[in-house]
Amino acid sequence: MTIFSLFCRANAFDQQFAQIRPKLYRTAYSWCHNAAIADDLVQEALTKGIKSVAQLHDPAQFNSWLFRIMTNCWRDYFRQHREMDDIDDMDDCLCVNDITPEDEHAQSQIIYRVREAIMKLPMGQRQVVTLVDLEEFSYAEVAMILAIPVGTVMSRLCRARQLLQTLLKAHAPQMTTKNGLLRRVK
Repeated sequence: MTIFSLFCRANAFDQQFAQIRPKLYRTAYSWCHNAAIADDLVQEALTKGIKSVAQLHDPAQFNSWLFRIMTNCWRDYFRQHREMDDIDDMDDCLCVNDITPEDEHAQSQIIYRVREAIMKLPMGQRQVVTLVDLEEFSYAEVAMILAIPVGTVMSRLCRARQLLQTLLKAHAPQMTTKNGLLRRVK
């Protein structure tokens, strides 16, 4: 191999490392639900990957190889930081969970309804809603990302929010009282 081919291969790996980092972070965050720990796991996985890139036999398996490294980093972290509690010192009240299965189910139903409503939006409105409300980009940033005027972003967002409100009200659980109004009982 020539020095040029080695340099090109290293540059290609650098690009692959940069492209996979957000995917690694999302996965690590979904595992630990802590941004700092997820960032540390990704950093450690990338460091180990860079150091051992010569051990990668099939470049087509790069993503799965790097995710396997991160999985091992997560296991190592979990082993090092697991808490050890004395069972005799635990109170019975510590085992009681404030969140009931009914609460979890209600929350999951709300999330499901919102996702379904967003999927029913036209593509332009869906893009603007997800970028502004979920990813928290400014109107100017969304306009730049989608290559449309800021006024178009604002009008699409307004129409999308109105349509979401209509869709979510249509699928909301029905009120049990007559006409949806509360009555005063003496």
